[in-house]
Order: sequence, then C-alpha cells, then structure tokens
Amino acid sequence: MLMLLDRFLPRMDFDSYEDFKTNYRVNVPEYFNFGFDIVDAWAEQEKDKKALVWCDDHGTEKIFTFSDIKRLSNQAANFFLSIGIKKGDAVMLILRRRWEYWILATALHKLGAILIPGTLQLTTKDIVYRATAADVKCIVCLNDDFVIEQVEGAQPKTPCLKHKILLERHRDGWLNYEDCMQGMSEELTPPVGDQRTRWDDLMLVFFTSGTTGMPKMVQHNCAYPLGHIVTAKYWQQVQENKLHMTVSDSGWAKFAWGKIYGQWICGAVIFAYDMDKFVPLRLLETITKYQVTTFCAPPTMFRFMLQEDLSKFDLSCIKHCCTAGEPLNPEVYNRWLEWTGLHLCEGFGQTESTVLLANFPWFTPKIGSMGKPSPLYDICLLNNQDELTADGEEGRIVVRGIKENPPPGLLTGYYKDPELTQKAVGGPWYDTNDVAWRDEDGYYWFVGRDDDVIKCSGYRIGPFEVESALMEHPSVVECAITGAPDPIRGQVVKATIVLARGWEPSPELIKELQNHVKHTTAPYKYPRVVEFVDELPKTLGGKIKRAQIRREDMQRHENN
Repeated sequence: MLMLLDRFLPRMDFDSYEDFKTNYRVNVPEYFNFGFDIVDAWAEQEKDKKALVWCDDHGTEKIFTFSDIKRLSNQAANFFLSIGIKKGDAVMLILRRRWEYWILATALHKLGAILIPGTLQLTTKDIVYRATAADVKCIVCLNDDFVIEQVEGAQPKTPCLKHKILLERHRDGWLNYEDCMQGMSEELTPPVGDQRTRWDDLMLVFFTSGTTGMPKMVQHNCAYPLGHIVTAKYWQQVQENKLHMTVSDSGWAKFAWGKIYGQWICGAVIFAYDMDKFVPLRLLETITKYQVTTFCAPPTMFRFMLQEDLSKFDLSCIKHCCTAGEPLNPEVYNRWLEWTGLHLCEGFGQTESTVLLANFPWFTPKIGSMGKPSPLYDICLLNNQDELTADGEEGRIVVRGIKENPPPGLLTGYYKDPELTQKAVGGPWYDTNDVAWRDEDGYYWFVGRDDDVIKCSGYRIGPFEVESALMEHPSVVECAITGAPDPIRGQVVKATIVLARGWEPSPELIKELQNHVKHTTAPYKYPRVVEFVDELPKTLGGKIKRAQIRREDMQRHENN
C-alpha cells in the first residue's frame, strides 16, 4: 500500500548524506490542506489506522484513529462555521497537551482559519497584546482556573474577541466545548473556489520573543507541514504505525515540530502524555509502559532523567532519540549513550523554520554539534561584512535563495508587520541571527545568539519583556536581563539591577521582585538569579553591554 509520502516525495531513500542533500525534493501542490489532504486521506486509505494515543497523570487514556480525527474535526469545523469563523480568521488555542488540540487544530486547518497556539502561562497582559495584535476572534481554553482568570481579565480590553470556549466546564460568559459539539454534523464538504487553501495561504501564527519590543508574530503558510517531513522522517526517524513522543506543550513551535505535522504525514502514531508537571520518574515509567519507539526532548529533560536509577527501566523500546532547544552537554550525551546505546541526535531550527541543521542517519553525530544542513535549505555562514566564512570561522547562520526557491517550512514573514517582513525575507537571504562555525567535515557548531534571547529549559525568553516587568516595580531604576550558566537547565534568567534611592538589597526584596515578574508576565520568565549593582556596564552610546555581564558570569562559573 502506498504511503501518503509518495504523493509529495519523488524519492524517499538515499545512499548518503550527499545524495540526500543534493537530490531530496518535496512536491508542493498548488492547493494543499493538512486537514483534508493528510488526516482525511489517511482515514480514507486505512479507516482503522491509529493517529493518537493520549494519556494523563490521572489514569485517563484515549486512542484515536484517523477516522476518529476526521469525524471529530468535521464536527468542530461545523461548529466554528456556526459562530462565524471563516477562512482567514484567527483563533487561539490554550490547551496544553489536551487531546482536543489535535481535533481543533485539524478543524481550523480545514476551514483555512489562522491557528494561534498559546501557552498556559500567558497573563492577562500577554493575552491582551496577542489577541489585539492578531485580531483574535475566538479563544478555546482548557479547564484551568489561572487561564480562565487571565482570559476573562483580557476580554474587556480586546473588542475583537467575540467567543470564549471552555473544555469540561460550564461557566457564565463561556461556551462549553462538549455542548458545542453536540448535534454538529460529522460530514464536512471541502471548500471550493477561492475558499480552498492554496499552499501559500496563511495557516499558522506563532508568537516568539525577541530582544527588543514585544513578541513577534511569525507566520507560516499551508506548505509548512510539508517542510516538516525532513524533521520527522530523517531527523526524528519516526516509523509508520509506531509511537513517536516529543515532549512539548501545544503553546510552543516545538509541538508543531514533533507532535502533529511531519509525524502524521509519515503515518506515525503520536504519543501524547499530558503531564501535570515534569516528573522524570513518571516520564520514564510512561515511555516504557507504552513502548515509545522514537523520542525527542530538550537536553534539560535528559539531564533530569539521568539522575534517576535507569537500571529500573527497560528502554530498549526506544530506537532513536533526538534533542533540541538548547546546547547539549557532552556528559549527558555520553551517559545516555552508555545506558541506552543510542546517540542523542541534535537538531537546530527556529520558530521561523523547520529543522535547519540536524544529525541525519548517514553520519555519526559529533558530541555537541548541530549536525549538517537540511536539504530544504541553502545554508551558509556570513561574517559581519556579509562574506562567506571559511571552516573554523564564526558566522551568522543564513538561508540563501529564498526568493528563487522558497523552501516549504520557512516563515513567509511577520503577521501584520510589512516592515519587519521586508527586513526578514525581503532580500536575498533569511538571517537567523544565530552564530555558528563549521568544521572541516561539514558539521556545524552552535556559538550563541547574535541577539540576547535566553534559552532556559527549552523556553525562549526575550529580555525586553522581563526588563519591562521589573521596571514597573518602584525599587528598580535600571536593569539588564541575561542568561547565566546553570548546571541543570543550561541557562537561567539573571537580573542585574540598579536600585532606586532609598532601597537596599535583601533576600526579601529578591523574592518580592521574582514574584512581581511572575505576576506581571509569564511565570517561567522570572529571574532565578538576582544581582544588585551600583551601575550597569554600557557602551559609549549608552547601550547596556549584556555580553560583558554574560562573559563575567561565565568566568565565575568556570572558576568555581
């Protein structure tokens, strides 16, 4: 029986990395819709083919076939139509890892609506900004008191928000999800004419933190899922009808990388563990209980799992492991290899892309290397004069040829921001602003962010948002947010603060400032390290020298 991949890949098997890099191609149809052309196509080809195995910490388990996803997403799409959601309308989903996410995302894709994932940690301020900036018409939330409170606080300030939908709970001012699905037809006629989704129609918007300003709105078109075939098949090495697990909340781009698009195109079964919180022991128990075949998680999670007694677990079910989101410590790589016999295959990319660089099956990973370029992208390194670097020299990771041959999976711009879009993709290349060097064997090695975005436990944290929150506190006259080295998380958020006159440093003030950040913006962004100084290091032009702060912290860390 032909796989769906045959419709999009002229060739799937390659003799070497060089063969893969030179000859891999993906056919992008003029009209493509992930809901109809992948989910429904699998349901029509194999009605009992498994799509999703879901469980949580409370003993609940659900298994869905592609036929189930087709039927339920049709009902959800018909409901969205009944409240006026149409092609081009923005809908935000705040659902953590709830199984309903896959239903609702598929439904929105079928309609050609714009899906906006949101994390549970968004505050009222965050939601107001996102809903207003993206003109969000509807928000669907899981039953969580904090999330409900933030959305209700945001609605009076967001006139565009017309509908609030809540799972598993009846509450004044909200529609109940289960009630909404009742009576909705299980049949949905695919759109025709200009209501069909072309490959270049807008499909998905991610909010991503930068070093200045508020979060940017990264937009992806309907070809984005096809870009993730490389992510799933050749980096994560998912297997048809076998369980693949990527540990991620649905509010982050990593979810799109590992828990829906490329995996379903390849016919893998997505395994979703909706954990209340990350407990390494429970995660290991769950992996072995369900016999997960391929597994992807950030390095921090591997660090914590390696602190458990792995001799209690038979991890032979896992055939391939990947990691991304932050630099991989050699000790973690070596210990995981010792216990499992599996290389941790690093990959690198951004919210703006699919996997850009990865350790692919034709070569052995070098510890700490991001691997080699994906065949979708013409990648090079440029120095500050925009000249190609030689092996061993640092340069910015750049994707060339984006006008002549736009790669499926690369952002098409920043939503509702033509100036930023022109700057990012209006020229001959897309600049990631990440710095790396390439060795003589063609492996790429990450150096750091050209800007100051902090990566902590897989999260991306923009300094501007945290600094803005701290500056609202009366004790703070000036501050700088940087990433400080941490043996467990890789990096943690550090605040270097100049206090206002009349305030004195104290443990109590540190706690007060940390709680202030937790309540002003998303709680995970709070500074775990706080240092009080008389003045911040600055350039002659008055800019804070964050690089100097990071360098001094690294020196102290290495000397301890």
